[in-house]
Amino acid sequence: MKQLPSLKLSQLINLSFGFFGVQIAYALQSANISRIFATLGADPHQLSFFWILPPLMGMIVQPIIGILSDKTWCRFGRRIPYLFIGAIIAVAVMIMLPNAGSLGLTTQVVCWGLTGSMIFGLFSLMFLDTSINIAMQPFKMMVGDMVNEEQKTQAYSIQSFLCNLGSVVGYLFPYIFTFLGVQNVAPEGVIPNSVIYSFYIGAAILIACVIYTTMNVKEYSPEQLEAMPEVAEEKQETGSAVTSAKTPSIGYTFFSIGLVQFFCWAAFMYMWSYSTGAIAEMCWGTTDTYSAGYQEAGNWNGVVYALQAIGSVIWAACIPFVSRALHSDKLCYALSLILGGLGFISMMWVTNQYVLFGSYLLVGCGWAAMLAFPFIFFTNALQGNPKMGTYLGLFNCTICLPQIVAAVLGGTFLGLVGSQVNMLVLSGILLICGAAAVWNIKMKK
Repeated sequence: MKQLPSLKLSQLINLSFGFFGVQIAYALQSANISRIFATLGADPHQLSFFWILPPLMGMIVQPIIGILSDKTWCRFGRRIPYLFIGAIIAVAVMIMLPNAGSLGLTTQVVCWGLTGSMIFGLFSLMFLDTSINIAMQPFKMMVGDMVNEEQKTQAYSIQSFLCNLGSVVGYLFPYIFTFLGVQNVAPEGVIPNSVIYSFYIGAAILIACVIYTTMNVKEYSPEQLEAMPEVAEEKQETGSAVTSAKTPSIGYTFFSIGLVQFFCWAAFMYMWSYSTGAIAEMCWGTTDTYSAGYQEAGNWNGVVYALQAIGSVIWAACIPFVSRALHSDKLCYALSLILGGLGFISMMWVTNQYVLFGSYLLVGCGWAAMLAFPFIFFTNALQGNPKMGTYLGLFNCTICLPQIVAAVLGGTFLGLVGSQVNMLVLSGILLICGAAAVWNIKMKK
């Protein structure tokens, strides 16, 4: 066997199908966390601080999952046990988090400007993101473990497609429940039922999708991997002090992609933190977080996030063809980020909620590329490496660290630029900087 065997389309889909359910949970978190904490009484200048926990937990958890899963093998597989454990914890927390304002907790400040309900919400958010990270990382690792280089672009494009399809569903849930007559407003400090029910249904879909993947994916055993020449060759290369001048080191590939990731994930951190407030300000003319207009803007935020995800689904399906047409994955990556950046910048002129559709469709192009290309480049550099999970866990720091930095600086930047709308414009500038940094990436030939 010269390389990992080629997989059928159905096998490639099964590898990432559970990602659909995991991404529903992640979409509900990303679209509603700022709304939830604003409803619980958080000041807009504090919102970015609530977003520190998700990437911080990811930076801690995913390397640990990578290291442990590299050394794990049982009758359920290598990565799948962690996937299942993460999903079970996520389901439990998704039932608790949206009830932060409904448990009779104090609405008075307890410490550091936080009320009892906010503290409960913070701990729930910490556990939710920990569990989502535990469940999410195995999917990236399984593609790296089981897919050869020829199919890698297709495999990660399928993963991106399913990921964004899950986002569409998760983002639209509150809007759909409101349309069906579920209450979208609630007493002060209480999360509306439209959001609560969305988390409940998302939890049910998550566990169903993960069960499907665990029943339909059979990972390669350590003995099977050892028998593949790719792995043996990689071990020889790892143990050798000689490195080809034409092949960039894993470290260089890591940091060059990491620079692009820094700009991109900082940009999306500001979108997640400030888009609800920006839409309320731009299209509903309100900054009152208890008003019906703000809650409508919160629902609309889910709608435009769904449009972003639809744009990502379409662009993810096109990425293999665009890359071939341009004869360059790097050029396709940079083009995608520029389109996303222009989508963000265009929002500074928007006052109509429907015009936002075009802006967020463009943002989706950048998001699709962010979910696919970094992992294509990095796992190609790691192909056959027995420490694939460890490296991918560490690589997740290039996603988490920029979000932490952006969250810490968010309140300062908001004070400088003056409005939440301008924070989205800043996101566009950051994505274009990321596109410029793509040219510094050197790929394995």
